[in-house]
Amino acid sequence: MNSFFHRAAATLQQHWWRPRPSWLALALLPLAGLYLLLAGLNRLSWQLRKRPALPVPVVVVGNLIVGGAGKTPTTIALVQWLQSQGWQPGIVSRGYGRADPSLLLVTAQTPARLAGDEPLLMHLRTGAPVAVGRDRVAAAQALLAAHPSVDLIVSDDGLQHWRLQHDLSLIVFDGRGAGNRLPLPAGPLRQRLPRHLPPGSWVVYNADAPTTPLPGGCARRGPGGAVALSDWWQGAAGSMATLAHLRAKSEENPLLAAAGIASPSRFFDMLRAAGLRLRELPLPDHADLAALPWPANEPDVLLTEKDAVKLPPGSTGSTRVWVVTLDFELPAMLTGALRPALASLIAAEHDR
Repeated sequence: MNSFFHRAAATLQQHWWRPRPSWLALALLPLAGLYLLLAGLNRLSWQLRKRPALPVPVVVVGNLIVGGAGKTPTTIALVQWLQSQGWQPGIVSRGYGRADPSLLLVTAQTPARLAGDEPLLMHLRTGAPVAVGRDRVAAAQALLAAHPSVDLIVSDDGLQHWRLQHDLSLIVFDGRGAGNRLPLPAGPLRQRLPRHLPPGSWVVYNADAPTTPLPGGCARRGPGGAVALSDWWQGAAGSMATLAHLRAKSEENPLLAAAGIASPSRFFDMLRAAGLRLRELPLPDHADLAALPWPANEPDVLLTEKDAVKLPPGSTGSTRVWVVTLDFELPAMLTGALRPALASLIAAEHDR
């Protein structure tokens, strides 16, 4: 039933982001009510059962709307911040679009088609252990068994996975906000937009300003530089000098930029704000790059990191591929609130 709603939603997105519901959205309200009923019963069933307990705190990063709102960069930034605070976090994720849905511990050598592009990227960017699987509890248990030093689990996209404990939650919105504020399939919401945030929850806006009535902080994002694909795979960071070189190069002939993310325009706008002249090649989210989507004689291509994980060195022919990294910083209000919240969780665990 849930997959039916998501398939129907794919054909209705043009109606979701209007401030006022369209006639089509209003016509779908009965189905939206059914969706809410089924989702509510699922949540209630897990609230009445004893959920599996994990021996470490769990921080869930997710969104209330369908599609990408910036969960991956938020998760990466959160894990890096936790590491800077002395934590040893591990990541669990479903891994959208994987060829094999079975539980898997991700390594740097795991192909993106098996790990999922986002879980592999999170592992490469943070060095944190990552486990993928439909059942996030089983994934967390496998990760803890394989990495006993892990003292905190970060769940990528787990807000609606009620079997998993939610000690703290980060809810991510982008510039679309909550759209028409209706649930699937009449609108983009996976669950109702709450009037007040539950305890232990914070909102991160992947936008220049808040896009819903919920209080929260805006993340800072911008290009972290550019790096050749082969060097990126060796762990090299993006260089602003390389990005400046590409900017000068684009003044002669606009460079081709490709993006297989939820909102390709976000990548293109970031590059133009950095002064580059572009030709755009938007791709479907999680696009399979087994067959290169640009002409074989294209001299230079700019890519997102999410796309780069699907292109091992030597797979791009004569095209020079440049990976543009993302500099993403969590709001100070969030990190300031997380410190005491995590300390309270540890204190409560010690008191048991």
